[in-house]
Amino acid sequence: MAQQTILEGSTFCICDELGDVRETTHGLFADDTRFLSRLALKIDGKRPLLLSSGSVEYFSAAYFLRNPLTDGLPLDSLLVKRERFVGDGMQDHIELTNETTERLRLRLDLEVAADFADIISVKEWDFSLGDPKHANPLPDPVGAVYDEKRNQLLLSDPQGYGRTQVIFSERGAPNAAGMRYEITLEPRETWSMRIDVGLDGDGRPEREPHVVERHFGEERERVADSVAAWQLRVPQVRASWNELRQTFGQSVNDLAALRMRTADDAGHGKLPAAGMPWFMTVFGRDTVITCLQTMLFGPELARSALRELAALQAKDVDPSRDAEPGKIVHEVRRGKCAERWFDRYYGTADATPLFLVLLSETWRWTDDSELVHELREPALAALRWIDEFGDRDGDGFVEYARATERGLDNQSWKDSGDSQRFHDGRFAQVPIAPCEVQGYVYDAKRRMAEIAREVWRDNALSKKLEDDADRLRARFDEAYWVDERGGYYALALDADKQRVDSLCSNIGHLLWSGIVPPARVPAIVDALMGDDLWSGWGVRTMSQSSAAYSPLSYHNGTVWPHDNSLIAWGLARHARWPEAHRIVHSMLDAAGTFGYQLPEVFAGISRADSPFPIAYPTAARPQAWAAGTPVLLTQLLLGIQPDRRRGVIESVAPLELPAWTGDVRLSGLRAFGKVWDVRLENGDVTVCEA
Repeated sequence: MAQQTILEGSTFCICDELGDVRETTHGLFADDTRFLSRLALKIDGKRPLLLSSGSVEYFSAAYFLRNPLTDGLPLDSLLVKRERFVGDGMQDHIELTNETTERLRLRLDLEVAADFADIISVKEWDFSLGDPKHANPLPDPVGAVYDEKRNQLLLSDPQGYGRTQVIFSERGAPNAAGMRYEITLEPRETWSMRIDVGLDGDGRPEREPHVVERHFGEERERVADSVAAWQLRVPQVRASWNELRQTFGQSVNDLAALRMRTADDAGHGKLPAAGMPWFMTVFGRDTVITCLQTMLFGPELARSALRELAALQAKDVDPSRDAEPGKIVHEVRRGKCAERWFDRYYGTADATPLFLVLLSETWRWTDDSELVHELREPALAALRWIDEFGDRDGDGFVEYARATERGLDNQSWKDSGDSQRFHDGRFAQVPIAPCEVQGYVYDAKRRMAEIAREVWRDNALSKKLEDDADRLRARFDEAYWVDERGGYYALALDADKQRVDSLCSNIGHLLWSGIVPPARVPAIVDALMGDDLWSGWGVRTMSQSSAAYSPLSYHNGTVWPHDNSLIAWGLARHARWPEAHRIVHSMLDAAGTFGYQLPEVFAGISRADSPFPIAYPTAARPQAWAAGTPVLLTQLLLGIQPDRRRGVIESVAPLELPAWTGDVRLSGLRAFGKVWDVRLENGDVTVCEA
């Protein structure tokens, strides 16, 4: 049965298409803890039958059901409607309508349970990112205590973490499974009930039922107002190309859904969570890349992310977290999850240089020197980490190797355990120096040299960083270049400084970072767009000729939208417009087959072998950097880039754009304290101040 997600910030519900929470990975989650592991509706002991269901907004859903055939209920005699809202907790409305001319008698059971499992333990039961065959057992559901005065079921975590209030607007008969109602409906009569689920944990107080009801009313208004304000603030797109118009609009909604308050509510504003369902939290790499993709939306997300990541930056060496001074956090967890696993984990080689890239890109779009001064010390600490801790053996390259047994084996964006493979299928051994990370470091040092010179007025630091970048570029080309198969850069260097010679999509990130010498660019472009990597829907993560390739392998042959957006950015940087446009068209074409919502990842099966892209069954949707992909692709299609020195937005798009682009108007783009409109008409792009 299809799975559905409803969310608001870091509170979310995973259920089936009937609205039931009943499978191993279903639940109502908040603060990285499952507060409800079961909420299932039965009529006369059987599950209702689906008519139709779906999301209304990202934070609400509706389910239209019919009764099952039972001894007392003829088929289609009862219409069942469920409406659900998720905010700071959850609210359900249930309506039963007798659609016949006869009196109906029925039994309604609501099964309720909570196991208070931490989210990482639940994730282990997910077939995509976990290992159900070897996962530890989840906690047993706790027994519910009925509070007759408040007409609620109270479920309490035996470890004392928190409690779940399930408050019923109508009185029924409590039992071991939940609540039972004996209902008589006259012809055409409707019976209704409201269920309020309040969460008591991580500073959330237990509330009286009337307070919960009022709270949910306020929550609906707050969420609706927040969405309306977001939609007014981001640019609006009108386009004759339907896929562009629809997919951009879906990205606006998805990123609205994924916005969350910072972990300690430190007043840094909202920033994007990484993705549903297991990553509704701060992820350094994902957060930074999403902000880089969405500069068209204005600087607010980026500023919030930079301040939050600076606040979370490691100060000390802590092997239990893979932390070192200056390192940017990989993942933040809260509540019970933080107690059982970690509150902050730093096992990432790329978040630190990418943090510097985002600081620079935000400055380039805003000319906000105050922000750059404010974050000077975190930026300098990040630069020190690159040289003193990132380069573990002094060879000039940033490597990773975990210090804690609980840490990630692989700490680049392809962080699954089997992603670092030689062309012949052998596994690379740590320490590993990923190719794209060296590109990020190169770009970070170039950008920070500019900031040191123009904002901090530190010419000595600027000169040092430029010299560092020049040396890195030369060393990189010598150490990573592979002459075979037309020439390309290796995926990584292993512990013995051998080239991990699989041909992978990571080489496209090198175009984006600028580390590729001009003479090498044609070979890299040919490798990216050749049949080995190009699926017809996008660039695969690994070439078909590699022994470890599989079109269904998470990082060894699938197609990732965010990966392709950065590759397209790199192609545009080198004015390889036909290839960049090929990615833009294919990605948005693929989005149309996914209901205009790009998933985290889809299969790398060739377009020649399938008339539509094949869904990866457990891909996160919505997922932040997948949602950011159409925004960046729109920017690249229109050739939009900031000119900080002149304080303007300009287009560097080629004089002739493909006919399929049609006409596009992007209105309400905010940069340099001004509002801009961008028009694409008859293949020509114009930019003007609104």
